[in-house]
Parts: sequence; C-alpha cells; structure tokens
Amino acid sequence: MRVVMKFGGSAVANGEKIKRVANLVERSKEAADNMEIVVVTSAIYAVTDTIYEQANRIAEECKEENVKEFLVELQEKHDEAAYVAIDDAQVLERVKNEIRTRMTEMEKALTGICLLGELTLRSLDYIGSFGERLAAPILAGAIQSAGIDAVHFTGGDVGIITNAEYGSAQLMGSVEQAVRARIMPLLGDMIPVVCGFTGETQEGKITTLGRGGSDYTATIIGAAIDADEIWLWKDTAGIMSADPKRIKNARKIPYMSYIEAMELSYFGAAVLHPRAIEPVMKKKIPIRVKNLLDPDDEGTLIGEELEKTKKAAKAITLIENTSIVNIAGTGIRSISDIASRIFSVLAAKNVDIIMISHGSSERTISLVIDSAQLERAIDAIQSIHAVDTVIRDLTSDSNVCTVGVVGVGMAGTVGVAGKVFSALGNEGISVKMISQGSSEFNISFVVQKDEAYKAAQAIHDVFEMGS
Repeated sequence: MRVVMKFGGSAVANGEKIKRVANLVERSKEAADNMEIVVVTSAIYAVTDTIYEQANRIAEECKEENVKEFLVELQEKHDEAAYVAIDDAQVLERVKNEIRTRMTEMEKALTGICLLGELTLRSLDYIGSFGERLAAPILAGAIQSAGIDAVHFTGGDVGIITNAEYGSAQLMGSVEQAVRARIMPLLGDMIPVVCGFTGETQEGKITTLGRGGSDYTATIIGAAIDADEIWLWKDTAGIMSADPKRIKNARKIPYMSYIEAMELSYFGAAVLHPRAIEPVMKKKIPIRVKNLLDPDDEGTLIGEELEKTKKAAKAITLIENTSIVNIAGTGIRSISDIASRIFSVLAAKNVDIIMISHGSSERTISLVIDSAQLERAIDAIQSIHAVDTVIRDLTSDSNVCTVGVVGVGMAGTVGVAGKVFSALGNEGISVKMISQGSSEFNISFVVQKDEAYKAAQAIHDVFEMGS
C-alpha cells in the first residue's frame, strides 16, 4: 500500500507530539508488507503565525535587537522539541546543527528586512517557509531515532515548482512528472519527510501555496506517485457536520464526496485547504481525514461518488471574518459594464470574492469578501469612480458572517431553501444576502455576526445533521 500522511501544526506542536507522530509512522510502516509512506509536515503549532507577526514588526520598528530576541526564542523552541523527540544522540546533534544553519539563514534575511524597513511578498514567503523547514528535520530525525531511515526535503526539493505569485503560488505544468521522478526512487527503503506549504520557482526562489497549504502539498504528492490513499491527520474525529465547539450534537461524517469537501473548505471549514481536492480528483485517489487521538478509527473518507442520503444537507460551516460591499451603479451604465469594471480592479488587487449578488433593476452589486481585504477592495472600487462616474453609492458592513449549507442531497430536492429560511425565520434571524450555485450542492447566506451560531444551530437541527 502507498500512502501520503500529512501532519498539521497541532500534531507536531512540541517534542512529545513529534515523537508520537514518529511512532505512529513506524507502526504504520510495520503494519503491512510493502507499506510505502511519504510524510508531509506543517510547522510546529503557531510558529508560522509568529514568524509573520515578528517579520512585520521588524520591518516597522527597524530594531536589530528585535531580530536577535525573536531568533533566540525560536531556536530554543525547536532545540527543545528536538531534544524531547529524538532519542538517538548522533541524530539529535545532526538535527541541532541543521536548526542552527536555518537560524543563521533566517537571521540574515530578517536583518536585511530590518535595515531596509521593507517586507516584500517575496521576502515574506522566504521568511514564512522557515516554520516547515525547521520542523521537517526534527520529524525526520524522530523517525530515524525510531529505527526507520528518513530524509527531509523542501517542497522545491521534490519538484513542487510554481509561478512567482508569492503568498498563493500556482503550480507549473510539469510538477507531477517532477515530483514522481524525485519521490518514487526513495519509496520502500526510506520515508521522505516533505515540508508542506512550500514550493519554489524555476529560478529557485522559495514560494508558498497559501495558508493551510500543507494539505495541498500532500495531495500534489499523492497524485504524482499514484498513492492508494492520502491520510490527513487531525485532532478531530474526522470531518464534522458542524463545529463541535459551537454546535451541539455535531457528529462525524463517515463519507463525503470530493465536491462536498470542496464546498465546505471554500466556505471556511478548516479541515481542508480549498485547493487540496483538485490534484486527486482526476485520478480518483481517496482522502481520509483521521484522528490522531484514535488512530485506528476510520475517520472520514472523501471520494468520487456522490452519496445521497435521507438528509438533504450534510454539513454547515461559517466564514466569520467577512464583509459585505454594496455598490450602486448610475443609470447610464448597464449592470454588465459596472460588474466588469469592478471585477477587473478587484482582481488586479488580489481581492477574493466569496459571494456575489446583484439587482439589475437597481443596478446594484453586493459582494462578500474577507474582512482583511476590505480596505484594499474599497480603494480599488473607488479608483473606478475617480476616472468615470459609473458608481453612485458605495457602502460596506463588517458586522456579518457568511454561512454555507452543503450536501449533494440538496440537488433536485424540493423545499430545501424553504426549510433553511423557515428555520431562520422561526428564530427571528434576518438574512442580508443569499446565493446558490447551479449545482445546488450548497446554499450560502449572510447574517449578522452575533446571530451566526444561532442560525447554524437552527439549520443543523432542522436537517437533523446530528443524528
């Protein structure tokens, strides 16, 4: 059997957990003859967030002492993790030397940012990649210490070649062949441990695949080597019908189709990277979301078949930090003309649109975007008005939350939308915006932020998702 195993930041949060992951890999390797494993790792929990925060702080304050203080703390964290995770003294010393080398590289980069007082997207990708590049040697060392040969690589090392769209790099056409050529000769004899999240350009410049991109790394590799399955190890039972911390009676979903998983990830579910399904769909490779705390559990299987159940809706999810932007056009322009101009300027500023709604009679367009991109979006739209009077009014509202209801059983089922909005009406919840795709696999809508969880619970209950 050939498996790609991906471990997220919470799975490798410290030395104890890294050792547990290494032991899990060892047991999996020994459980079956001819078991071939590739491991993909994220950074140690919260390290990437900290790196980004500190890099921005260093660029703003331009104090070299900030660089030194941060790097001391970061090295101590990783040295401690390595000390706990790795029992073999020789392996430990080798890994600690690698950590020191990475820290020296990082110090040079951060010092340059400090002196220039500037942090470009390219520099941010380079700095951000160190989280995975520090974690991978430790995990590979822990697997070696457990008695199995392992070697670590960056994404670029194994052939994940991308364009130069720093922060959300796109794959180049020859990636699958390159990854296959570099990984396949290693299988069986050793376990490759690959940094998630990272790639590189054809010129060798480090890029990143977007936040949560380690899932994507795992499926890129899985598709390239024709894996039998891809296992995404999480600290939950699998994919849940709703956030169990917020919604009572949320349950594990045993099976979910590719399209349902893509819809859920798009609408904010943290289980999968939005692009992670794409590489495996063509080859019909199953993805299994498994529980680190219960490794023998089957978890949630994600596959090709559209499994229809008695329940029309299978899961509900929220995108919390969203904003509505309302744009009203002048009467002298068509809605198509207004829309084309708006979408062009937003695309130029890399603003992602989550939902769209428009009223032709009023020549209005409403967009839902990530609140972090709101200022950029407003500036872009106002730039249209600066050169032509196509916009009559522009308003925004950040006190909102986007809700997505997902399930293949909704397609062609009469009364699903009525059931959704009746449940909301019974709770006295007002809907600000509505959207449904032509596939009918999801219904999405926007409500006031303080009513979001009440809305989610009402819909979870009315469709009996918890039973």
